[in-house]
Amino acid sequence: MNKADVLKLSSMPLQSPTYPAGPYKFYNRQYLIVHYRTDPARIRAMLPEPLMPDGDTVSIQWLDLPDGEGLGAYSAALQAIPCTFNGEKCNFLTQMYVDNCPPLTGGREIWGYPMKYGVATLTTASDTLTGHLRYAGQTVATGTMVYKHGGPSDLGDIATLLQRTQVTLKLIPDIDGSPAIAQLVGINFAAVTVKGAWTGRARVALVPAVNCPMADLPVLEQRDGLHIVADMTLPYGRVLHDYLA
Repeated sequence: MNKADVLKLSSMPLQSPTYPAGPYKFYNRQYLIVHYRTDPARIRAMLPEPLMPDGDTVSIQWLDLPDGEGLGAYSAALQAIPCTFNGEKCNFLTQMYVDNCPPLTGGREIWGYPMKYGVATLTTASDTLTGHLRYAGQTVATGTMVYKHGGPSDLGDIATLLQRTQVTLKLIPDIDGSPAIAQLVGINFAAVTVKGAWTGRARVALVPAVNCPMADLPVLEQRDGLHIVADMTLPYGRVLHDYLA
């Protein structure tokens, strides 16, 4: 295999790349998003500069992803903090857990998604949309929401929400352990088609866990929930801030 062939590879290992080249289309992505009020001081402590807090409400999100081109079927859970970058409203993703190798490795290597292995599920149990996250054999997060009680008046607003800039902290060491990449990365989903969206009462419960510390942003007040089904495309991202420049 010559140099040109090596540089054409989308990922490792060379005999069976873990993920293909993007962009990546997703069909029937289902979300449960539960908002809650938390401690503003803890929000500030978790946001890398130059990001600035945007309120005291954060979210835990469960995703069921049955059809991701090149990535397969998987589930995920994440924690998001609304923030601003140079005045632009964004969501900083503090931690994310998935149960499938291609999105986990690709998510970390390409975009810097803060992914670790965890088992997330999003199901409809009787009359309740229910999300669970298990890490190291322990249930660390549970979210529940009423099932399709009411929806927003404008699905365009939901599409705009899904296209809001996500921000990740991408850290990749060099071969000697020194930082090779230290960036804030911006990601915007494209070609968003919202198939359904519902709002309603929701609850979230978090259990302290040292290696899955969602509870470090404690629940001080329960807010609303959002249930979404959509198709969308994940393109490549862009560098917002380079800590090594």
